[in-house]
Amino acid sequence: MITSLSIKNYALIEKLAIDFSKGFSIITGETGAGKSIILGALGLVLGKRADLTSLKNKEEKCVIEAHFEISKYNLLPFFEANDLDYENETIIRREILPSGKSRAFINDSPVNLQELQELSLFLIDIHSQHQTQELSDENVQFEIIDAIANNQETILDYQALLKSYKSDKSKLNILLKKQFESAKELEYNTFLLDELVAAQLKSGEQESLEADFEKLNNVEIIKESIDKSLAIANEEQIGALHNLNEIKVSLQKIASFSQEYHSLLERITSLTIEFDDISDELNRCSEKLINDPEQLDLISQKLQLIYNLQKKHQVSSVDELIEIQTKLENALLEIGNLEGEILELTNSIQQKTEGLDILSDTIHGERLNSIPVLSQKLIAILETLGMPNVRFKIDINSTSTYFENGKDELQFLFSANKGTDFGLLKKVASGGEMSRIMLAVKAILAQYSKLPTLIFDEIDTGVSGEIAIRMGEIMKKMSQEMQIFAITHLPQIAAKGTAHFKVSKSTIGEDTQSELKLLSIEERVVEIAQMLSGTVVSDSALNHAKALLN
Repeated sequence: MITSLSIKNYALIEKLAIDFSKGFSIITGETGAGKSIILGALGLVLGKRADLTSLKNKEEKCVIEAHFEISKYNLLPFFEANDLDYENETIIRREILPSGKSRAFINDSPVNLQELQELSLFLIDIHSQHQTQELSDENVQFEIIDAIANNQETILDYQALLKSYKSDKSKLNILLKKQFESAKELEYNTFLLDELVAAQLKSGEQESLEADFEKLNNVEIIKESIDKSLAIANEEQIGALHNLNEIKVSLQKIASFSQEYHSLLERITSLTIEFDDISDELNRCSEKLINDPEQLDLISQKLQLIYNLQKKHQVSSVDELIEIQTKLENALLEIGNLEGEILELTNSIQQKTEGLDILSDTIHGERLNSIPVLSQKLIAILETLGMPNVRFKIDINSTSTYFENGKDELQFLFSANKGTDFGLLKKVASGGEMSRIMLAVKAILAQYSKLPTLIFDEIDTGVSGEIAIRMGEIMKKMSQEMQIFAITHLPQIAAKGTAHFKVSKSTIGEDTQSELKLLSIEERVVEIAQMLSGTVVSDSALNHAKALLN
């Protein structure tokens, strides 16, 4: 329950601090006095978006702080899940800066609006006038039935499974599309791969083949040049090697005479060794040279194959062709894997379909069991609210479609009088009837909900007299289980509260301010008398007010 509220620099409120008690609290005030401002401030604390128009003084920040007693409501898991400090008296603070930025805190820990909104679902339900029309919404009707059916946990399990089911369906559609597109390319990619595999490509092969081709294609020129070189080198009398040896012998004779000659001998010796090695290498090359037209033709064919493949795939090396081959192999392997993934997802979807059907059947059964209970309770309350002939016809039909809360479709029909046909609430119920039905719904839900606080914003629209008294009695009875606030213009309801707050507006110079005040017993008598008779309070109005309060 909310224990206190402080507001600073918000709308028409410069500064306000008020404490609240458990039970049934009444808030009254003239139209435009600022009741909506109080609700607006509470809305900010509960996570609604804010803007600079909220600031009374645009140069100062707005601060709204609310204290909640939450020890009885099992909210520790929420605080642990969001890494927040848990306190039995939890403080929520909202700040709106002159820059337009907004900040929110739970027990002094910064939080985002989503976390604030999630926590608010466990703290306060503000029932505004327009929400009465929401009673005609099928989702709201399901929420009412499911609360009585105690379907919340089952629906959460269903929704988690439905999310996973939809995810699998989405993945399957993507894979099927991919499989279809891959199948169109399969034949061509297989042909390309077979062509590359048949070529038996190896890294560095092209360079080696090109070198061998050059040798075999020019074997006669090469052999002629090598043989000529060998002849020059090894001519018995005038060959280069013979002459080098002659020089070496001559230098050996004088090498001992000086270091200079000795150095020249070493150099010619080294040169002779190197030239001899070159001569041997030329001999080996000559021996290896074979005129092999068949081998030349094979190499030419392999090179032409490589060049054709490079042109087809628009690359310039064998390594790039090998990379393309690897990609094609992986693509074809992936197509093969797709079938396995599709089968696995199909089986998963089938299992989840069966699970969803089981859960939705459970939800459907509990809903069917709860309908007579809801109808009986609604009729019992509405009879006391001046609707003795009210009847409800609630039909739930199971479908094959997976909705967010099960597979059911709902018809919530209503008849207020004998002899009239059933019709949709929004079409056949008047404003006053809708207000009474909504109060009855809230009264019933209070028996099933652990919500600490419920605020009724003028739920008494369209009713008066004895019916208003009974509405007040119902709200007072509800306040035995939860904290109830009623913003009302009816004295019959205002008199039922255990605490009475008045919102008033005053003008000081050029400034207009709203304030909220807890009324004393005497002030309550006057306030209710004014609600009965207007600004001028008569003795009969005062006596009537006292009678209502007693």
